[in-house]
Amino acid sequence: MAKRSSTFGTQPEENDKRKVSREGLRKTLSIFRFVLPYRRTFILGMVFLVLSNLTTMTFPLLIGKMSGVIEGKSPYTINEVTGFFVIILVLQAIFSFLRIYTFTQVSERTMRDVRKTLYAKLVTLPVTFFEQRRVGELMSRVTSDVTQLQDVLSITLAEFFRQIFTLVAGIGFVLYLSTKLTLFMLATFPVIVVAALFFGRFIRKISKQAQDELAKTNVIVEETMQSINVVKAFTNEHYEVGRYTNALQRVVNIALKAATYRGAFVSFIIFGLFGAIVSVVWYGAQLVAGGELILSDLLTFLFYTAFIGGSVGGLGDIYAQLQKTIGASERVLEILNEQSEVTLSSEERGVGSEKERSQSPATRSPQRIHGQVEYRNVHFRYPARPDMLILDGLSLTVPAGEKIALVGYSGAGKSTIVQLLMRYYAVNKGEILVDGRNIQEYDITALRQNIAIVPQEVMLFGGTIFENIAYGKPNATEAEVEEAARKANALEFIDSFPERFQTLVGERGVKLSGGQRQRIAIARAILKDPAILILDEATSSLDAESEKLVQEALDGLMQNRTTIIIAHRLATIRNVDTIYVIRDGQITESGTHEQLALLDNGIYSNLIKLQFENALASAQEKA
Repeated sequence: MAKRSSTFGTQPEENDKRKVSREGLRKTLSIFRFVLPYRRTFILGMVFLVLSNLTTMTFPLLIGKMSGVIEGKSPYTINEVTGFFVIILVLQAIFSFLRIYTFTQVSERTMRDVRKTLYAKLVTLPVTFFEQRRVGELMSRVTSDVTQLQDVLSITLAEFFRQIFTLVAGIGFVLYLSTKLTLFMLATFPVIVVAALFFGRFIRKISKQAQDELAKTNVIVEETMQSINVVKAFTNEHYEVGRYTNALQRVVNIALKAATYRGAFVSFIIFGLFGAIVSVVWYGAQLVAGGELILSDLLTFLFYTAFIGGSVGGLGDIYAQLQKTIGASERVLEILNEQSEVTLSSEERGVGSEKERSQSPATRSPQRIHGQVEYRNVHFRYPARPDMLILDGLSLTVPAGEKIALVGYSGAGKSTIVQLLMRYYAVNKGEILVDGRNIQEYDITALRQNIAIVPQEVMLFGGTIFENIAYGKPNATEAEVEEAARKANALEFIDSFPERFQTLVGERGVKLSGGQRQRIAIARAILKDPAILILDEATSSLDAESEKLVQEALDGLMQNRTTIIIAHRLATIRNVDTIYVIRDGQITESGTHEQLALLDNGIYSNLIKLQFENALASAQEKA
């Protein structure tokens, strides 16, 4: 299999070394395509932004007019100018409120769409993607990175446009008041602008490092919570707290480093701006003394200069924030650009016309198959372990409705055989056919809709028993769910709970016993009504009583279905049609239980002896 090439797999250190090219910036800014459905609201917000800024920019002008009144050089009275002030204040308050409200609408709805699209992308990615990434890191992408984007849309972007408008309008006003003084004032700006660009590069690099370290802390929490029993069994609470503390300290160190750069830059900006204002006052005083400028215009000019200086200083910090966001948006885009294995319908993505939605795959009946399975000369190596051959020319045929078992030592390739059937991976050579058709030709969703698996370690969601059973058929009725539970021998213990099917199973089903979880999984498979059933050591970890109930349910589930059983406990597969013994990725023995048990020095017969000896030793220990 060809090696996957994805920027998402690039290490943080390599990411930090990448230069911001025009193409990279264009791809990063493409995240704002999510704003397009709300462009009218966004444009309305921009109108309120302009109106809010216009009212703000009139303050220096009114202050100049008031100075003219005091000097006796204005046709207006002090009360009239004050009245203008009050009107402008009211308008400014109204426009500011509407600006904030409209931009918040855009940011909240846009981020809802980003989160939905990102989650939809994650659940449609192949298994190989998740084998390369840790859950905590992906959680960080969905949470912290998207939050960073939201801050930009709700605050930073609007503030950026506001400062740009203030800068341009302010320069226009001061040019009107005095060209000489304006050119003198603008001569100080290039140094500040260059410093802002130089500073932004540092902030982007450090912010990426901070995001990576924060993702690592999320990984620690995720893994610890998922394996809390292991942590406590090995009394490693102190170790995990120390590990998390060290990770947090690295985040703090990087954040403090970023704060140092930001603080130094802000200090430089303040020094530069106040120095520029002092210079402008000095030169303006000379123009007033020479009769080229009146005092009220100089006062107005100084206020506009303060506005312009504030916008320049604000742009520096905003530029740093935008640079910081580039790292977050790149990581989100890297996930969105991954190749999905499942194509969601227009309805599920919330796009398209009603006609398109009605014709989507989600609304069509699933393609039904008979269940004949055939492996032809299948070779396979895991992408993460290309040097290790797992299946070496394996061939076998399972007629529709028959039951087979795969046995062999650990690592022989038993689980790989069913994973390839589920298309978790693609074969390197050979082919797998279902009903005489290569599985690569099937729509992957249609194929998996006809396959159900009951694993050794059942994974339940943290909701109710009803929700977990109905997961096999989300649109199932209460009667169908109850019937599935009855066939799975689960109805008796469900009825013993006060809330019956509405009983919460807890995180990963911790409130249920192993046997109860297995029967929930069987009920889920019964409800799915698959053509092909995969049983992966479904009774190996159960006590005798639970095993009996589960085995009875499985016997019913296997009726008239193509069944592939992965088994270590050979007593559970005596009645299958054919047993295949797997060794080093090949079938070394095949036949019924009776046939294989009689083979001298056969792997299957040796496994029987070994299990008998282990059972005898265990019985002697108990005695």
